[in-house]
Amino acid sequence: MNTENTSEALRLSILGMRCAGCVSAVEGALAAVEGVTSVSVNFADHSAMVTGSADPDALTQAAKSAGYDAAIMEGLEDPSEQEAQELQRYRQLMKKAAVAGAFGALLMLTEQLGWLPDMGSATGQWVWPEIALVTLGIMIYSGWHFYSGAAKSLVLKQANMDTLIALGTGSAWIYSCIVIDYYGILPSLAKHAYFEAAVVILAFINLGTGLETMARGKTSSAIRKLIGLQPRTARVVRNGEEIDIPIEQVGLGETLRVRPGEKIAVDGVLLEGHSSVDESMLTGESLPVEKTVGTQVVAGTMNQSGSFLFTATRIGRDTALAQIIKSVRQAQSSKPDIARLADKISGVFVPVVVAISVLTFLIWYTFGPDPSLGYAFVTSMTVLVIACPCALGLATPISVMVAVGRAAQSGILIRNGDALQTAGKLTCLILDKTGTVTEGKPVVVSIESISDRDEDSVLQLAASIESGSEHPLAASILAAAEQKQLKLEKVTQFEAIAGFGVSAVCNGQRLLFGNKALMDAKDIKFTRYNNRLEKLSALGQTPMLLAVDETIVGIIAVADTIKKDSAAAVAQLNALGIRVIMVTGDNQITAHAIAKQAGITEVNAQILPQDKAQVVKALQQQGEIVGMVGDGINDAPALAQADVGLAIGTGTDVAIESADVVILQGSLLKVPEVIGLSKATVTNIKQNLVGAFFYNTISIPVAAGLLYPVFGVLLNPMIAGAAMAMSSLTVVTNANRLRWMKW
Repeated sequence: MNTENTSEALRLSILGMRCAGCVSAVEGALAAVEGVTSVSVNFADHSAMVTGSADPDALTQAAKSAGYDAAIMEGLEDPSEQEAQELQRYRQLMKKAAVAGAFGALLMLTEQLGWLPDMGSATGQWVWPEIALVTLGIMIYSGWHFYSGAAKSLVLKQANMDTLIALGTGSAWIYSCIVIDYYGILPSLAKHAYFEAAVVILAFINLGTGLETMARGKTSSAIRKLIGLQPRTARVVRNGEEIDIPIEQVGLGETLRVRPGEKIAVDGVLLEGHSSVDESMLTGESLPVEKTVGTQVVAGTMNQSGSFLFTATRIGRDTALAQIIKSVRQAQSSKPDIARLADKISGVFVPVVVAISVLTFLIWYTFGPDPSLGYAFVTSMTVLVIACPCALGLATPISVMVAVGRAAQSGILIRNGDALQTAGKLTCLILDKTGTVTEGKPVVVSIESISDRDEDSVLQLAASIESGSEHPLAASILAAAEQKQLKLEKVTQFEAIAGFGVSAVCNGQRLLFGNKALMDAKDIKFTRYNNRLEKLSALGQTPMLLAVDETIVGIIAVADTIKKDSAAAVAQLNALGIRVIMVTGDNQITAHAIAKQAGITEVNAQILPQDKAQVVKALQQQGEIVGMVGDGINDAPALAQADVGLAIGTGTDVAIESADVVILQGSLLKVPEVIGLSKATVTNIKQNLVGAFFYNTISIPVAAGLLYPVFGVLLNPMIAGAAMAMSSLTVVTNANRLRWMKW
């Protein structure tokens, strides 16, 4: 372990947390460490995300001093190891539950059948102390983790779930022992031992915790699948030989071989060969992506058809896969506002419950019927057992974990919890044009011949002259010629005329290819084509004229076409009642043409990059909750200013770093999906919180004996233990519904 200070976020595994009350204790201990700027503890997966420049060893020591074991989690942990640990913990809890439950059931059965001797009898005087000792042994075996946790909390002057369970079951055992020792002087109605209650409560709580552990483990399945994408070995080419080495030994700049059916080990660029690669686990896109020399490949994706060589450009924690996992974990550990409220309530809940339990005891002891001591003990113990705030602590983080994991599997990275909560409240969405609504690269959309030449001949001449140009539009002309497999002619005297076009000589003929201004400057008549040129421009296309020996022979129009699903996405957003505005630096004609194709009615064109954030701010001042979707460096300020920034993952790293949500593929259809997921998640969280609050609000008064004066009903402590455990399991099960919900 490197103990040098770090400014990066550190993730700690925290052992010993058993309720929401533990969250505030761990957060307080870690926040007190020098250099820590923020702490977020996730009760759902027992981890903590710490940012700042604190010493990792100091962080783990602080957690241990607070009564919790901790370890720094580094790299891409082996998911099989994590699953094995969870399975081992589940089996331990089930074994403890089985032992306690079996003894408790045997004790209840023998009591009901009258097989146990009376405590006052000679036989009872030695049988019942033996039962007390066996019960104590089972309590130590099945509940030691609760008792040790309660002791640590007491030393630190804190209270948590362990405190409640230890007080409840411990007092049951002690009271029962008092009944044995003072059986002769106690009122007859008070002469009852609660040994079976103590062990059955532990059985139910261990059972509930075990089931919760298994259900909670499913919420991290997305992370485990992502980690599982990372292969353990890589085939590198060294000294002309191909050898398999552990993934950790791959260095930057190394040449790696990937064969059909193998996972790509690290990020890199193709050097030789071609293939199709399945990137569905990272992008959610099912169609394989063609890879040729010079294209990028990403760690964790699956090579399908061909074999190729590539050079490693990013390894270890720097790969796109590692960064995705880091982003997902940070989002799962972050807390939306609704979670912070639950944490604050949970932090004071346990001391309040202890106070209510004491008050319940005093009221029953003072005003209750005979035997008042027995009633006081049972009701106060039931209050302690039933009121554990586990469900309250799980309500938000478990839903966030499931939602963020589900989103990651769909190619959506949600980078913080607030964005997950806010996205469903958006009233206005700003869309950048280039690369967001459109493909972001110009393509040839029409070729017209104005002579006896055919369209292929016009394109061939245009591509031949553009072969020496570096202009972005030249690439689209050349790509169109390559697609038609046209053979380019050799040109001479090439000249690029900035802002106008290009000129060259081909087969003894003078060629000119460019805009109207070029033709005007060279005194070539084109006015008869003005109407056609204006129509093309009105469609958002860029028309270029081709002249051979001062005669116009063709028009080629180039445009940045809209993405095939942009119109469908805009229609879905409109159906959700969201105001959609396109903001672009492009000219009015092109902007409105693209907007019309996409179904967007509001357009702000010719907006400078630095002014995009001002547009967002102006809308926010009007009361709009604004989302911004973009992909370029010039979108970064607006993405940061927006209430929710959504970056198209095909864009720049700067835009992605400025965004709250990253869409790994270029589809705008993912934006309505984010909004739907947000609404579903917030609804799920509210269901969990209402259920948890309702459970505690109703159960505590019932446990305290509120129904007894009217109905003569008291809640059995064993039933209380089962209800407490099942409430947490209910919350986890409800959260897991998000894995299958459609929106």
